[in-house]
Amino acid sequence: MTQSMDSPIIRHLGPSPMSDRETIAVNRRARHDYDILETFDAGLVLTGTEIKSVRARRVALRDAYATIEWGEAWLYNMHISPYEAGSRYNPDPKRRRKLLLHRREIDKLLGRTVEKGLTLVPLRIYLQRGYAKVAIGLARGKREYDKRRAIAEREARREEERALSERQHGE
Repeated sequence: MTQSMDSPIIRHLGPSPMSDRETIAVNRRARHDYDILETFDAGLVLTGTEIKSVRARRVALRDAYATIEWGEAWLYNMHISPYEAGSRYNPDPKRRRKLLLHRREIDKLLGRTVEKGLTLVPLRIYLQRGYAKVAIGLARGKREYDKRRAIAEREARREEERALSERQHGE
């Protein structure tokens, strides 16, 4: 038995308010300091007061990094500010946090970071269907001259766009 779209059940269900991704924090330095080769999405194990602070956008990824230890993925130095309404049981803001990945993803990351000298950096934190997730990038560090070249290319692109927009507005 199929239901028509006029059915009150179907009409009432609509899109879930928590179905899309809501970005909480972005690590801008990661794309400046590293070449991102591949990205992975991982779940984040948090306590109750930590998820409340994440929803309040009180997160910093600036010096954070991830490692694989004993077959588990861990995120270090991600700062989650203590929840104001929390009690004395608020955890340490910079404690290590477990990342939830599939076994084959962990094995792949472990192999790539060990043999090729790559590193794991968090790119952004987001909420998906109410769960905190982190986008992890498999990255190679940029040299100083690579950073200067990237800045020069970005500024040249801005100049081109500025000249083009001035030409369009001038006509």
